[in-house]
Amino acid sequence: MSGQMKDLYKVQKKDLSNASVVLADAFQHDPLWNKFFEGEAKFDQTLGSFFGSGLRYCLRYGQAYAPSEHLEGVAAWVSGDLADMTFWRMLRCGAMTSGWKTIRMGMKYGRKMQVVFEPIQVDKEAHMKGRAYLYLLMIGVASQLQRQGFGGRLLGELFEKSEQDGVPVYLETETEENVRMYERLGFRVLKEITIPVVDLPMWEMVREPRA
Repeated sequence: MSGQMKDLYKVQKKDLSNASVVLADAFQHDPLWNKFFEGEAKFDQTLGSFFGSGLRYCLRYGQAYAPSEHLEGVAAWVSGDLADMTFWRMLRCGAMTSGWKTIRMGMKYGRKMQVVFEPIQVDKEAHMKGRAYLYLLMIGVASQLQRQGFGGRLLGELFEKSEQDGVPVYLETETEENVRMYERLGFRVLKEITIPVVDLPMWEMVREPRA
């Protein structure tokens, strides 16, 4: 997945803090993360630390892009063979040692995350067994800038990459509104599951290359 996407800004390490804030803002009303971090006094900071860890992972093993250097939104993905964010990979990319907040979050929520996301990982491996693909780990646009085309630009470039490489794009989403949006963009639902612990729905989706 090398190469600069012509119409996007490549997120760099210096952008991690601001990009994490943008993603936390984009997902501030997301049902999954509100349920997962329910009762957390510093919800925004905790959510930002979570997305910061994921971004570090993508900067090391995949790609992260924004519409411009102003970071109106962020999309990050990895190739399918790196979709499993193992402990050792997280350690190597610095996601486990990037500050006390991240370490504290890992200690407090690590086991819970494992239980919540294990079925999703198992399904992903079953759905895409033996196939190369791009895994869209996260995409979000700042709340005040949504519905202005920034998300579409990010997805458009990812789709172009998918078409060029001849590989599908895989993702999970947790709202029916997003399901309808992704279906309009060519995705299809592979499975709807109920996530353990938080007891919320999750839709596993794929978009095949059209070439």
